Amino acid sequence: MEKVLLDSTYLLPIFGVAVKGVERVLEVLESLHRSRAIKIYYTCFNILEIIGKISKMQYSVRMVEMGINSIMESFQQAYPKPQSYMKALRLKSMGFNDLIDLLLYTTSVDNSLKMLTRDKDLLEFLRKSGEGEAETTIVMEEEFLRNYK
Repeated sequence: MEKVLLDSTYLLPIFGVAVKGVERVLEVLESLHRSRAIKIYYTCFNILEIIGKISKMQYSVRMVEMGINSIMESFQQAYPKPQSYMKALRLKSMGFNDLIDLLLYTTSVDNSLKMLTRDKDLLEFLRKSGEGEAETTIVMEEEFLRNYK
């Protein structure tokens, strides 16, 4: 069974936030999750990022509460290790601005999870930084769809 940590992009629709172009990925994720072919993970960083985005728009308190409960009931939580924080901090000091994405990546690495994302900048930065685990940890959306049609 594949273990996959989702980038927040794929969790936002649970809160009623439309994300352009994720419909096919969500269909495949749902099918794989229901058939128990994959186990889906999230972190507290996903929830923090989602709350931050939602706070900048009009939202329904009930929808947010339902979204959080749905994620917590449906998916497994992955926890960062102390080295996850330290590695994310080191990578941030090397010039990548999105600390949440770095924390998602380092938590994935430290928990032996794949990380599904569409963030090409993250993968490019990790490659340039000599992050060997990036190739085996990061799964780009296009690759995911090719592998799980």
